[in-house]
Amino acid sequence: MMFRILKYLPLLFIGMLQAQEEVIHSVYFEFDKFSLKPEQLQGVVDFIRTTDSTRIETIEIFGYCDDRGKDAYNFKLSQNRANTIQEEFLKNGITNKVIVTIEGKGRIMIDDDIVENIPEVRSKNRRVDVVLNLKPLPKIQLPGYYNSIQKNHVVGDHIYLDNLLFDRGSSVLTFKSKADLAKLAKLLLRHKNIEFEIQGHICCTPRYQKEAVDRHTGKRKLSHNRAEAVYKYLILKKVPKSRMTFKGYGNSVPLGKGTEYDRRVELVITKI
Repeated sequence: MMFRILKYLPLLFIGMLQAQEEVIHSVYFEFDKFSLKPEQLQGVVDFIRTTDSTRIETIEIFGYCDDRGKDAYNFKLSQNRANTIQEEFLKNGITNKVIVTIEGKGRIMIDDDIVENIPEVRSKNRRVDVVLNLKPLPKIQLPGYYNSIQKNHVVGDHIYLDNLLFDRGSSVLTFKSKADLAKLAKLLLRHKNIEFEIQGHICCTPRYQKEAVDRHTGKRKLSHNRAEAVYKYLILKKVPKSRMTFKGYGNSVPLGKGTEYDRRVELVITKI
């Protein structure tokens, strides 16, 4: 389903993001069906029940179909799939007060770059996504993870900027991101001995797709492109190329703290 087990966590400090966190749980349907097995229905109800209820602000339910068939039929089928989940929630005491969206989205077209395992991809597209919108987590502090340049760094320290955020599916820097990066660049120019890797990360992609599609390029290189965008901006601000590298890590390094922390670009110090 959706939660990944965190196997490796070399990470140290994170500041609270102001953006609302989304947690997504997917349930899959057989071809041309909108009914589910009892254990599938129980699984999606358990997903809600095991989430901290004090953090749930709203629930959204989105139904989808694969790319076969006519649009009108697929919109109706995807809506029926969403309705199936809503009805199960209501049976189990999850009220419409928090369910703000029940929408059938119709077909999901297959990306041009996917040429293998098309039957598997189609099976993953016959689904309903239950999206929980959660209140922000409190500030998490772990040693060695910072939101600005410090006087006494060590190799392996991470620099995480609170406003270094991207729109979903985008690698374009926002105004706030540029403002924070401009301040960071000034500090980097003072601390000329620091070398670092710019690491791009993503969230919310299936396990079989380690990287996400950048909607601006149509290529499955979103984390790479986000890291490169930061790299190019720091070059624009006169930070020498020789001091930095960049790399996209896709969804391979989740923090285990929620998706809002996984849509990130961070600097990891490689040399002092």
